[in-house]
Amino acid sequence: MVTKTGLEVVQIPAGKMKNFSYLIYCPNSGEALAVDPSFGAKALLAEVEERKVNLQLVLNTHGHNDHLAGNEEVLAATGARLAAHPLAVAEADLLLDEGMTVTLGDTAIEILFTPGHHPGHVCLHLPGALITGDVLFVTRVGRADLAGSDPAALYHSLRRLAGFPGETLVYPGHDYGPKPVSTIAYERQHNPFMRCEDLESFLRLRMG
Repeated sequence: MVTKTGLEVVQIPAGKMKNFSYLIYCPNSGEALAVDPSFGAKALLAEVEERKVNLQLVLNTHGHNDHLAGNEEVLAATGARLAAHPLAVAEADLLLDEGMTVTLGDTAIEILFTPGHHPGHVCLHLPGALITGDVLFVTRVGRADLAGSDPAALYHSLRRLAGFPGETLVYPGHDYGPKPVSTIAYERQHNPFMRCEDLESFLRLRMG
């Protein structure tokens, strides 16, 4: 799928836990980054080869093993650098935080710090699209009962994502919903967690 500014987003089913991996690239420059190789390293590398792009970064949305799996295989095969928030992968080559940008061709991808599911979680804001990792799924949200989770922080991260324009595409970290790609408007309407009017109601729904 092509975003508003022409970046291609390739959604790749990535194994037994219904993960999604992503290849994002600029067709003009051939520059690319991968998001969460997960259990789909071979499928991701096949997309890199087929599209003849230069994979510059492997970026992890957070530090859970089902998203980190495949990092080493993709890094070894491509020579790309690893990027993550320091609370997710402390030894990453590029440490990400709020407000940083990663550029593919002429297009900047903004890093959003979105803790709650994991203390070092980030989302990617492409023009017209969000890569939401395990913060926001289609009609669902990430767990908030894991080590390092913070349900109040998750609520505030979700409220932030809900503020994006309704037509913004949502690319989630798992295939847990009725369709693989959504929009912010669809989530506002159909996601019960996004419809919570305050923190207390969210906590009752998520943690009750």
